[in-house]
Amino acid sequence: QVQLVESGGGLVQAGGSLRLSCAASGRTISAYSMAWFRQTPGKEREFVAVINSSSGGTAYADSVKGRFTVSRDNAKNTAWLQMNSLKPEDMAVYYCAARPSDYRWDRRDFYDYPLWGQGTQVTVSL
Repeated sequence: QVQLVESGGGLVQAGGSLRLSCAASGRTISAYSMAWFRQTPGKEREFVAVINSSSGGTAYADSVKGRFTVSRDNAKNTAWLQMNSLKPEDMAVYYCAARPSDYRWDRRDFYDYPLWGQGTQVTVSL
């Protein structure tokens, strides 16, 4: 089983950048689609971005397209989410998720992902 640990969250001013990391252990992530979700209090977990197992495909929520970039290095068993031009509405707990790769690598529903990290808080100040 794969264990996921996020890091890199913190406090940043609006317009700033953060890079989140998702380090995997237990098994290689090379056969998994890796996704990022975020959640604010009282709201459902929201899709942010996903990358397929071979880094050949990525998909983003409209709200982050052009500002966020998802990437991975299977040799390092790590995925990243580079977040630029951060806005106050990006403030949330960010979660890394993994799903065994299949023909539908770009799933956007949180319930499609069986593996989750513990989350990392991103706070954006004005």
